Amino acid sequence: MTPLINELAHDAYRLPFQDRFHDLDMTLVAVDGTLIKALPKMLWALWMDEDRRAAKMHLEFDILKGIPLEARVTDANTSEIAQLESLLSPGKLYCLDAGYRKYHFLNTILQQSSSFIVRLHNNASYELIQERALSETDRKAGIEFDRVVWLGSTSTHNKLSRPVRIIQLRYHDERTPSGLPRTTRPSSKKTCRTPSVRKTLLIVTDRMDLPAELIMLMYRYRWQIELFFRWFKCVLGCKHLLAHSENGVTLQVYCALIASLLIRLWTGRKPTKRTFEMICLYFQGWATLEELIEHIEQLKSKEQKQP
Repeated sequence: MTPLINELAHDAYRLPFQDRFHDLDMTLVAVDGTLIKALPKMLWALWMDEDRRAAKMHLEFDILKGIPLEARVTDANTSEIAQLESLLSPGKLYCLDAGYRKYHFLNTILQQSSSFIVRLHNNASYELIQERALSETDRKAGIEFDRVVWLGSTSTHNKLSRPVRIIQLRYHDERTPSGLPRTTRPSSKKTCRTPSVRKTLLIVTDRMDLPAELIMLMYRYRWQIELFFRWFKCVLGCKHLLAHSENGVTLQVYCALIASLLIRLWTGRKPTKRTFEMICLYFQGWATLEELIEHIEQLKSKEQKQP
């Protein structure tokens, strides 16, 4: 089914993101994994113990098109880095969370003629080579510094074959209204925690040519893959397995991805819950083809009106 997914993905066009991404010379992709709970009798779905089993879907997602590109199903204990390493291809800008920050793996991405944007822990070690000047746009975006460094401690410098760039962003936790104090709450250890509103985000990339605030904007759009996981589980209902074998779960996952791509190609936008419900009503005989087409046309007209 992978060739079919690749063919459908090729036919999709970019979503109306900011114009600044149009000249990007690589495919901006997010990669992550999500767990699908399995039954205890599914012995292949190794996870925590015999009673808690799960499968894992490893997904490669085109951020600018809003579509899945590649997926694999394994047991929950399979390494996400190992799976991505087997799927690496040239010409991609991989946008990854902190779980993929292994330095030798980042070097493997470079060897495949691709690039990366990865989140680091705030206590990451590095040796400063150059302090890059920040533009006014960078400062307004909350960027505190932009540096060229050798990443890692002295003993791990050789894990990356070239210097990289780290960027630190200051941001505020949007879950707390600005100007209002946080209320403390007791933790499980009967202590009180008062998290700071002000937080920092540390990003590493090998792309030296892109503005710092654009790098941060790309990482912000990594969240699109998390939204797709919610659509996959909560709307398509793929957290409810129709088969118990690994091949059966894989078939269900691929069918769901193909359905998502077909809806995306038909509507010209990311699938929504209402569109999925309308398609289901049509197949059940509760809606006519004319009503379904009218719904699709309304979506397209709303898309065209957006700035």
